[in-house]
This record gives sequence, structure tokens and C-alpha cells, in this order.
Amino acid sequence: MRSYSELFRTREFTPLFLSSCFRTAASTVSGLALGTLVYRATDSPLLTALSMFGPSLAQMVGAATMLSAADRLPPRATVAGIALLFGLGTAAMAIPGLPIWTIFALLLLLGLIQSFGGGVLWGLLTEILAKEGYLLGRSVFNMMSGIAQIAGFATGGVLVALLSPRVTLLLAAGLYLAAALTARLGLTPRAPRALGRPSIARTWHTNARLFSSPERRTLYLLLWLPNGLVVGCESLYVSYAPSRAGALFAFAALGMFVGDVTTGRLLPPRVRARLGVPFLLLLATPYLFFVLRPGVAVAAVLVAVASIGFGSSLIQQERLVALIPDELSGHALGLHTAGMLTMQGVSAALAGGIAQLASPAAAMTVMAAASIAVTLTLAPSLLRHRAAPPEGQRPEPSAPKEEQSEVNSP
Repeated sequence: MRSYSELFRTREFTPLFLSSCFRTAASTVSGLALGTLVYRATDSPLLTALSMFGPSLAQMVGAATMLSAADRLPPRATVAGIALLFGLGTAAMAIPGLPIWTIFALLLLLGLIQSFGGGVLWGLLTEILAKEGYLLGRSVFNMMSGIAQIAGFATGGVLVALLSPRVTLLLAAGLYLAAALTARLGLTPRAPRALGRPSIARTWHTNARLFSSPERRTLYLLLWLPNGLVVGCESLYVSYAPSRAGALFAFAALGMFVGDVTTGRLLPPRVRARLGVPFLLLLATPYLFFVLRPGVAVAAVLVAVASIGFGSSLIQQERLVALIPDELSGHALGLHTAGMLTMQGVSAALAGGIAQLASPAAAMTVMAAASIAVTLTLAPSLLRHRAAPPEGQRPEPSAPKEEQSEVNSP
């Protein structure tokens, strides 16, 4: 699969894509509205950052307990059901007078539910497109995410200013419900990829199996740590420029869009494979200049250039997909998503704490320096694995008989 037109001619790709569009727009609009609501109520950079990215911390709990559900639940019902729950939860946050602790409790509950939702979504994408089409398909989803974020943050900023954060949350809830309806009507029923009930034991066993490969371990760390630390920088946009945060988010989304188009469509595979580490360095380096406290215009250019580096995620995901067994695709990609979002939540908390003690600009600089240090530490390991024979050609450790009996045959 080599063209975007082939993607959209593939049955079920379009409804899955549209449902994800609605969810991304809803998440973008609700995140900005909620961050503004919390900042107005508390005047706290830490709580503001946590309101936008803190729910990701629940992903860590879900990754340790619930990820086996990603391959053991019917995809259509799960994708639609999660969108519906997010719509109801977002609407509940708009209730006037709702205590801040209640809002955070709802956010953590939704984060826990989402901990296996990413695995269901991306596992379904590998079924619809097969592994060979995953990179191109995922790049389209990422590009859509960039466009939806540009439109969502711009629209959300206007809605928050003209209406109110609570009304904006209700509109976001409507977008979540549209996502649920699109998935329910557009996707066809599919059997789970694996049989048996989800359990904590199965989740732990599969996590251990995935981490038994040194190359997969390195890829997971590269997908989680450098990107997550940079998202800590993004979590401070509201406190850095309270009246212009929407513009910073929109320019960051624009840069991500450019990076995804370049990585997914323009770069030849051989060139693309060599740019994973350089893109990670590009992702963090522009944030070092925030130590100079640039104005909003310069800051917008910096975040746009930096966000091109998010294309590194596609490069590492392409390699990861090639290294995982088909029956574990949902779990493996869900582990990537859960770990990534967990790190984003941890980084938002860390960045918010530093900003509370120093300033948002200082915190951004520290988080960027940490991202660069992590990338340079992991890069030699990645290069060693690349020099070795492709791990996908080595025998995969056999699953225990109990697990083999539970996996659907191809």
C-alpha cells in the first residue's frame, strides 16, 4: 500500500478514520477548556498541567492490569463504547460548581479506560490495513491529529473566550458522541484477536514477553521517554502564555503535521530508518531557547520547528510493528500508547512542579535538556540492534501452551 487513495479505498478505514477525527477534535477542545477552567480556579501551573495531561498517569495502572483486554474484546463495540464514556465524562465535568477534586477523579477514571483503548484502535488498524500498510495509515491518522489540533485549539480558544470553558466542554462531549456513533455504524463486527478473558496475569505475562527482546525494549523507551519529556514542555503553554496558549498549541500541531507528512509519505524507507534519533534531537532542541523567555511569536516558531521531530514516533513504530507477533498487535501497540501517555502525565507533573518553583520558561528548558540526554543515552543501543541481523527473522520465543490455545489461528 503506497498511496493515500489506496488507504481510503480500503473498507472500514474511512469510518475508523472519521471516528478518530471526532475524538481528537473533542480531546483538543476539551483539554484547552479544562486547562483554562482549572487555571482560572487555582492559578496553579502544576494543577493546570495535570488537568490537561495528568490523566495519562492512569495509563501506568492500566498497562499493568488491563492491557490483555486490547486483543480480547470485540473492536467495534470497544471503540464505540470508549468514545461514549468519554462523551459522558466530559459532559459531567461541565457541571457548574463541580469540585476540582471531582474533575480530577473523572479524568483519572477516563485515563484508566483509555489505557487499553489505544491498543484496540491500533490493533484494529493492523487488521484493516495489514502490517505493510500500518506506517502509511498511522501517518494519516497523525496528520489528521495535527490538523484537528490546529483547528481544535484555534476553535477552542475562540469558544472559551466568547462562551465559557463549561459550554466548550459540552460541545466537546458532543464530538465524542459523534465519534461513538460513527464507529458503531461504520465498522463491521469482528471477533477478538485472542480468546479467553482479560486478566492481570495475562497482561503481566505478555508485557514480559514483549520486553524479553532487547530491541523492542529500546524502541519502547525511545517511544516513551524523549517524546514524553517534550510533552511536559507543551503542558506549560497555558501558564507560559495564558491568553495565547491556543496559538502555541496550534503551531505545535502544524509542526507535527509537517513531520508526519515528511516521514510517512516523502522519505524513502532507507533514509527514514536513519532519521529516528535526529528527529528526536530536533524535537527537544528548540525548547532550550525558552531560557531566553521569547515572545509568543518567536515561541510559536520554536514549537512548530520542534514538533516536526514527532515524526520520529512513526519511524520507531514501523520497526516495532515488524517485531511483534500478529496475535499480540493490540497488546503491543497498546503498551506503546499506555507507556507514552503515562510518561506524558509524569512529565506534565514534573514540568508543572518545576514551573511552580521557578518559572514555565525554566521548566521547559530543563525538560528539553532531559529529553536530549535520554536520546543520546539510548541511541548507541539502537545502533547496535540495527547492525545486528533483523530480529524479526529470529525465532520468537514460544508462548506457553495455555496462551497458544487461546490465540485465534490466522
